[in-house]
Amino acid sequence: MSEPLVEIKDLKVQFDVRDGIVKAVDGATFTINRGETLGVIGESGCGKSITAKAIMQMVPKPGKVAEGEILYYYRDKNTKRDDPNVQTEIIKINELDPDGDRIRQIRGGEIGMIFQEPMSSLTPVYSAGFQIGEALNLHRLIPIKKVGDQMADVIQQYRHVTKEESREIAIEMLRKVGLPKPQERVDSYPHQLSGGQRQRVMIGIALSCDPAMLIADEPTTALDVSIEAQILDLMRDLQETENMAIMFITHNLGVVAEMAKEIVVMYMGKQVEKASAVNIFYHPKHPYTKALLQSIPKVGKRSSNRLAIIEGMVPSPFELPSGCVFHTRCPDYMPGKCDQIVPKWQEVEDDHYVRCLLYEEV
Repeated sequence: MSEPLVEIKDLKVQFDVRDGIVKAVDGATFTINRGETLGVIGESGCGKSITAKAIMQMVPKPGKVAEGEILYYYRDKNTKRDDPNVQTEIIKINELDPDGDRIRQIRGGEIGMIFQEPMSSLTPVYSAGFQIGEALNLHRLIPIKKVGDQMADVIQQYRHVTKEESREIAIEMLRKVGLPKPQERVDSYPHQLSGGQRQRVMIGIALSCDPAMLIADEPTTALDVSIEAQILDLMRDLQETENMAIMFITHNLGVVAEMAKEIVVMYMGKQVEKASAVNIFYHPKHPYTKALLQSIPKVGKRSSNRLAIIEGMVPSPFELPSGCVFHTRCPDYMPGKCDQIVPKWQEVEDDHYVRCLLYEEV
């Protein structure tokens, strides 16, 4: 049975700017289960990264979570998965102080994040080892073993890692993410590393505190295919060994097909479809999802047809179309209906949800 780790309920994130209110995320609802991967796909600006930042309580000003709930099912890392006495605490992340101690415990300690741009995410004046060590000093605790204790399960006292331990853990983490010569690279600065190496350092920082969930925001952007394959393999291996959940944000449909068990499709801040990866790729319901899949080049097939495109332009976030936000580009547009009625979020098949008027009778 799948256990929920993070649950999003009707999440709405807004930016109140001079030109109006931008609804960056408008009604997202999904669950990320322990040990499973949820893929989030869509065009640039559809709200993928803002949803992730809302989970981390890192929405930049003047943005704010206007409505909805973000629930985190906290469990002590030192308890065994099959322990019948394990306690689960439900934390409402959206009600926590963004600068408070509790969210700082969760952000980085319980939920790690690989940011989209590794060069701008890493501090240029600090070495890779120092930046991994900073996360360790903040979030990682070492159990203090009492005299005569043989089982770590009963230990209740902890201490912070020392400087020497922090360096050793950083070297081991760089080795685990596949960085060559980790004893040397631990003292390297970001400008001395390639794009793939910086990305591995980012993954090392995110994973250094054994998080229960990893948010990977375009983790393989601008990397060559060989490095991309290695990083994806690394994430899968760590997920299997650590039972870590992954929220995988990407616009690469090939990558998400390989990684995710369930997929959420977003368009202009709205969640338009959610289903298993198999159903999304073989039985898509929403016209936008179908258009995305049709735009994938067919490798090994000879065809005289041009590559399919989605007609029209992405609308301005300040002037969203009435009714369904996709109706101005939709091949199944129904005049007098799609431009006037806002479609509801509904289940059309078992665990297959869609926001489209084509299925309003279902």
